[in-house]
Amino acid sequence: MISVAYPGTFNPITNGHTDLIERALGIFDRVVLAIGTSHSKHPETELAERIALCSRVLEGYGDRVSVEGFNTLLVDFLAKHEIRFVLRGIRDLQDFEYEFQMCEMNKALAPHIEYLFLPTSKNVSFISSTLVREIASFGGDIRPFVHPAVAEALMW
Repeated sequence: MISVAYPGTFNPITNGHTDLIERALGIFDRVVLAIGTSHSKHPETELAERIALCSRVLEGYGDRVSVEGFNTLLVDFLAKHEIRFVLRGIRDLQDFEYEFQMCEMNKALAPHIEYLFLPTSKNVSFISSTLVREIASFGGDIRPFVHPAVAEALMW
């Protein structure tokens, strides 16, 4: 069984994320959504809450998709779970530059790791967790951009 890790903060998980997961399932046997903590992104939702919400959103995929939290280096998470592939979505050149730098740094730490960069689907390429949180904070309708469980959790 070949697995791929899809790391991120997923604060919150969006339709763009689930689009990449669905597409990755056409390539890999299993996707592990690896929810990390990031000091630079200041996640407002605790890790356990993000894990629970992502698990609810992805429950329809059964055992082909699992959700795991981590607060270590990604390469250590990959080693622990015996995963050597990493999935990353690319919306634009700015994403590519950042993701390529992260790829090279992680490959320097663990040369056996391979990255798969997938361009986002056109219909979700503009969605970002940051924009979804901002829209929700102003009481805007985020339902077109997220799973109903996420909309319920963020809209008040």
